[in-house]
Amino acid sequence: MLGLYIHIPFCISKCKYCDFNSYKLNLDEKRKYLNALQKEMKFYKEEVRGKEIDTIFIGGGTPSILNQDEIKFLFDNIKNNFNIKNNAEITMECNPGTLTLNKLKIMKECGVNRLSIGLQAVQNNHLEYIGRIHTYEEFEENYYQAKKVGFENINIDLMYALPNQSKKDWIESLEKIVKLNPTHISAYSLILEEDTELFKMYKRKEFDLLDEETDIEMYQYTINYLKSHGYNQYEISNYAKEEFECKHNILYWKCENYIGLGASASGYLNDTRYNNLCELKKYENEINTGKKPIEWEEKLSIKDKVEESIFLGLRMNEGIKFIDFYEKYNIDFKEVYEKEINKLNKMKLIEISDEGMILTQKGREISNSVFVEFIK
Repeated sequence: MLGLYIHIPFCISKCKYCDFNSYKLNLDEKRKYLNALQKEMKFYKEEVRGKEIDTIFIGGGTPSILNQDEIKFLFDNIKNNFNIKNNAEITMECNPGTLTLNKLKIMKECGVNRLSIGLQAVQNNHLEYIGRIHTYEEFEENYYQAKKVGFENINIDLMYALPNQSKKDWIESLEKIVKLNPTHISAYSLILEEDTELFKMYKRKEFDLLDEETDIEMYQYTINYLKSHGYNQYEISNYAKEEFECKHNILYWKCENYIGLGASASGYLNDTRYNNLCELKKYENEINTGKKPIEWEEKLSIKDKVEESIFLGLRMNEGIKFIDFYEKYNIDFKEVYEKEINKLNKMKLIEISDEGMILTQKGREISNSVFVEFIK
């Protein structure tokens, strides 16, 4: 399997919770950036010649901030430089307030077959408080436009444990979105990241965080409610109708190879993980001198790869398969991690079978505490 991730770092304005690499829209900078992306693609063209791209994910930032000509320019260059599988999953992240019917038509013409729409909440007061640029009504209009254009595979992003959000608010968000019947829902608990506006607001005591017990209650309700409406939880924060799991994300969680293009993008090729330069000017200057814009890279040791496979594998509901570890790394998982397995099993944080290991519901709620046990 081989994936392709492309980062579009521009936004109309930065959301208050966001710590991703993103910049306020600058039209001149956008053109320079797309030209740099075109050059960066050529650096990898020979490296993956003969291989097919199974999944493409255009993320951000706000990729739907690109105009129609820019979307076409981006995909023309992808097709000119890479061999795309006929049935490849091609996802584009979109934000209401930047989407139009014509943009959606161009995306469809360019081969995009999966949309991921950032909503977060259905109440306009919450959207405004966290810095979203759109209303729920604008989101709904875009959603119906996407359906009209012919998009069948649509993910909707939601967020709970927002400032001043009640459990009732969260239930309303779930109910409204389920009625729209998307194929996929991503539901994340808010994590306050340092240097974000929301973190500063919290430090100024402008709002209180939800207590851990309520956060867990909202998480458990989400799992049960979505399951009762046909959404299978296949990863800690992701729920899908049957056969609509996100193939690109699964590729990450299974430690498959993927190319990362764009400022701050990360990639994983030939046992080497790398991260691109974050600052736009540095990223573009490096490319214009004929070099890959890599800020750091490291060749993963067997130990690194095993730990990543455990950490990422346990995120998925199918967990990890012991035979995979034996075939990939020539290790007997149950023997090497006997102590950790026994400890976590007694705490009822994991379930063990002859085939593999999965997190229990209790384990998912405190998953980081489970992951750390396997880091030696």
